[in-house]
Amino acid sequence: MLHRRTLLAAAVAVATPAHAAIPLRIGLLHTLSPAPLYIAMERGYFAEQGLDLQFRFFEAAQPIAAAAVSGDIDVGITALTGGFFSLAGRGVLKVIGGGLHERPGFEGTAILASRASGITTIADLAGHSVGITQFGSSFHYIMGRVAERAGFDLSRITLRPLQTIGNMLAAVSTGQVDATVAIASQAKPLATRGEARIIAWLGDIAPYQITAVFAPTAVVVNQPDTLHRFARAYARAVDEYRAAFLLGGDPATLVPLIQKYVFTSDPDGARRIVADAGYYDAGAKLDASDVAAQLGWFKAQGLVKTQAVATELIDDRFLGTM
Repeated sequence: MLHRRTLLAAAVAVATPAHAAIPLRIGLLHTLSPAPLYIAMERGYFAEQGLDLQFRFFEAAQPIAAAAVSGDIDVGITALTGGFFSLAGRGVLKVIGGGLHERPGFEGTAILASRASGITTIADLAGHSVGITQFGSSFHYIMGRVAERAGFDLSRITLRPLQTIGNMLAAVSTGQVDATVAIASQAKPLATRGEARIIAWLGDIAPYQITAVFAPTAVVVNQPDTLHRFARAYARAVDEYRAAFLLGGDPATLVPLIQKYVFTSDPDGARRIVADAGYYDAGAKLDASDVAAQLGWFKAQGLVKTQAVATELIDDRFLGTM
């Protein structure tokens, strides 16, 4: 009997892994911007932390926040929008770390003008149309900051919501709008082909924490260990990314990992990844003061009604703040 029980126990042990990987779904845009996540996935950093990470790709930022609230994803990384701040103000989302950071001297996000518009500087944007995804989007916020820097009221720009980034790019290249906003990997090809003109880089005129990592409050409260595992893998990849792309290292080994997700069939893809790599802060830390500034802007525009302050929307236990 003992021998039979021992064999049965052994069979169960073989059939059932001692530590099954924890599933974790992350929502992100299918662009170059979240490159450290691609690195972490391909290097096996998430697997080393006992996570079965799955990417869920979206076409715009606002739906990612909605997907986190509905339970369709467990973590999101994208721009913080008016919709995000409204949801976070209700206590259902928390910012837990940093992502892409617009900094002077880095070609991260471009202000693009159509060739026929006659726009050559940000001051020329007054009186013209600008394509964005939606009102309350990060692009809405960006144009508010650009107008402020140029010295005119945002009301002097006609904002046209086009729903997706692809529609924005198509509209500016065909002259259906006079200007738009695009990350470097999208803007530079249009400029090279003569379909649009880059008139400024956002980091030089309005630096800000353009993307951030967030999670549903329920996940933060009930699965902190899972988020700590995610944070360790992500921060490790961010620092590897920084060493290779930002601090003078050799990106050759990382480029093929990233190209499995973006520019997969582009013969010039490897060069574009190196040329268009955006800035991440060490350890994926969050610029908390800038998150507060973003929230303040959305409130001032009447796009967010919450009474919450930024410190109530941030949990710094996972990746920290600057």
